Amino acid sequence: MPVELRKRKAPQPPPAPAPATKRAGKGGAKKAAPKAATKKSPEQPAKKASEEVADKLPDGEADKKSSEEPAAKDAKDEPARDGDAAKSKDKKSDKKTDKVAVGDVIDLDGFGAEIQTNTGDKTTLKKLLDDSKSGVVLFTYPKASTPGCTNQACLFRDSYESLTADGLAIYGLSTDSPKANTTFKEKQNLPYPLLCDPQATLIAAIGFKKSPKGTQRGVFAVDKEGKVLVAEPGGPAATVERIKALVEELAK
Repeated sequence: MPVELRKRKAPQPPPAPAPATKRAGKGGAKKAAPKAATKKSPEQPAKKASEEVADKLPDGEADKKSSEEPAAKDAKDEPARDGDAAKSKDKKSDKKTDKVAVGDVIDLDGFGAEIQTNTGDKTTLKKLLDDSKSGVVLFTYPKASTPGCTNQACLFRDSYESLTADGLAIYGLSTDSPKANTTFKEKQNLPYPLLCDPQATLIAAIGFKKSPKGTQRGVFAVDKEGKVLVAEPGGPAATVERIKALVEELAK
């Protein structure tokens, strides 16, 4: 009997190995895709900086600092306190009390500084008092040879004898130069000297200097001991009448 030959199946090839996957870095984790950058608001950096400063401060200091900042700002806007207003008021009152008043006894040494007569001779209030018999009268006027000042000077001229009968010495006082006052005196035939005080040192000392400059019309009288008898502003006629009244008072 003939032998039957069988065909053998061809051997199947082994399955191909799976493709190797790509590993990430050392950590083994896949690298994440970068996130899209978000736009920060302008306030974030300032906020972060302030938080970092607060973290570095000791406990409680951050709260203390934040509470003090508004207080400092409020203090700047805060109106003056009552105490400050009082101090300011006191300073103003001190300036007012610098003005001599009737009844004051002034220290004559250096009072009003040095001035000149219309002839150019240097003098002081103290020297004028020393040369007088019972005291000195100074009438102040703004400017020589002007209408009001001429009227005032002439009224004192016309009453000169009665005003000086008991020993008072009469002087006109202004900021005019010796030349201007000499012209004024000669033109009006004034029997008394005129005093020149260009820097208004004596005028200011007796309280008749205007601010910032100028002279207030008035009259001032002081006895030989330095006691103020008269110190008041007034018009041409009023200044003369006040000295007339003073002469009557002294006579009594």
